[in-house]
Amino acid sequence: MTNFTIEVASEKHIPYVAEILQTIEEAAKDRGTGIAKRNPDYVAQKMREGKAVIAMDGDKFAGFSYIECWDHGHFVANSGLIVKPEYRKMGLAKQIKARIVALSQEMFPGAKIFSLTTGAAVMKMNTEMGFKPVTFQDLTSDPKFWKGCESCINYDVLCRNNFERCLCTGLLFEPRKKRVVVAYSGGLDTSYTVMYLAKELGYEVHAVCANTGGFSAEQLRQNEENAYKLGATTYATLDVQQEYYDKSIRYMVYGNVLRNGTYPISVSSERIFQALAIARYAREVEADAIAHGSTGAGNDQVRFDMTFLVAAPGVEIITLTRDKALSRQEEIDYLNANGFAADFEKLKYSYNVGLWGTSICGGEILDSKQGLPETAYLKQVTKDSEEDIVLEFKNGVLVGVNGTTYEDGVKAIQAVEEIAAPYGIGRDMHVGDTIIGIKGRVGFEAAAPMLIISAHKFLEKFTLSKWQQYWKDQVANWYGMFLHESQYMEPVMRDIEAMLESSQRNVNGKVTMHLRPYMFETVGVDSKDDLVKTKLGEYGEMQKGWTSEEAKGFIKVLSTPLRVYYANHDDETL
Repeated sequence: MTNFTIEVASEKHIPYVAEILQTIEEAAKDRGTGIAKRNPDYVAQKMREGKAVIAMDGDKFAGFSYIECWDHGHFVANSGLIVKPEYRKMGLAKQIKARIVALSQEMFPGAKIFSLTTGAAVMKMNTEMGFKPVTFQDLTSDPKFWKGCESCINYDVLCRNNFERCLCTGLLFEPRKKRVVVAYSGGLDTSYTVMYLAKELGYEVHAVCANTGGFSAEQLRQNEENAYKLGATTYATLDVQQEYYDKSIRYMVYGNVLRNGTYPISVSSERIFQALAIARYAREVEADAIAHGSTGAGNDQVRFDMTFLVAAPGVEIITLTRDKALSRQEEIDYLNANGFAADFEKLKYSYNVGLWGTSICGGEILDSKQGLPETAYLKQVTKDSEEDIVLEFKNGVLVGVNGTTYEDGVKAIQAVEEIAAPYGIGRDMHVGDTIIGIKGRVGFEAAAPMLIISAHKFLEKFTLSKWQQYWKDQVANWYGMFLHESQYMEPVMRDIEAMLESSQRNVNGKVTMHLRPYMFETVGVDSKDDLVKTKLGEYGEMQKGWTSEEAKGFIKVLSTPLRVYYANHDDETL
């Protein structure tokens, strides 16, 4: 493949002028079309002025184009586009055209860029780059431009038609607006982002909501309505719940993942899958940029940015709230001033709702000495009775709730949530280390996650060996940490997932749990893989797999390392 150098022409390229003009003239003869002849001094002057682009293959001329300015800079023409025959069909013409258009925009910002051509190939290329066919009335009326057509063999056609049409087609450049996909939640930050990008910067904004289980049908409908009011060109909802379950939640259940033994990694894990879905969408619509509403003070900026950098390489990342250090009030004032009114008053709490729990920030959480009041929770306690719930697992997967079988893991989680949430179960406060280095505190309510993980872990105590449980706990701890730290795409995560899934082959059975307001307890399990049931003995009751003498021998051998140590260190008293 030839490596061309495409650069702004200068005085050093003047020796190629004769070859350039000869190539242009021969190409016109081959096509049987008319062309305005160029004066060598005129083209040389364009090179001196830096108003031309030349393509070189080493020291060989390969292609060329130059700029002409009309109507006092209001119109700019890209003229004389040519590629030497031996370099054609290599995509060089399009590269030269792109560079000459860019140069035109740099030198004459705001000017209308146009072109005249009789060639089908050139017309196709220009159309792909954003040029639109127009009438000659839409082009420059500068007499000097049309005088340049006098040397064309078709000039009489132009004159007979009163300069309104000819064999050439007029093309006017209409650059495509910058296309931006906004990760849109309907909240304040992303609402501001959509309006600002569309209104102030003139971008083509595609608002996209990646739903991981936190939106009702009515909320999604309202999101769509508001996105268009804010100036979005399109709106789309991406249902990511199943992918989120298949690729993350089920592994967190396998591993009984609770960050710091407390938090079921609700927001931490769902953000990655929202970002992956947004990145895929951005690639599909060939977006130039992706925008999100994260501030510079939290973990989400890391999760979104890292995912976009990996999953959508080369796509610009825009974060207005972070980069402009915007306050909530500044965003509210801007939206109100531009006619968009919504309930964006400074709420005491902010919530992130998803399939795997709800996080709560703000209010008393900001004071380490305080806890959350009852009113801070979205799901209030409405049940004052007690009841049992039976969860059934097959190979570690929740497949049944109170006798109802579920093939869809998402629906199984929702069923548990519906039963348990009215008891106020799964509420707690998590304190931990953030990705950005500071300590963070968050409240949460996660009835289904806490019940499912507790039941699953209880069942594993009956069905897994000691060392299966031990090593699974070690890798599961890393798995949860990596999810939180925005390392889901790290290849070792696939290896951990494989180990976790393998460990679940015998995790089968039903777990009964007792629910009452604000608490639950495990009751028992019914499993064909119950290792407590063995013919070798019953713990604390009767041994059947060994004799008393064998037990004594085992204990004596087991004590050997300790007896050796203390026999040699009799100064260490116990």
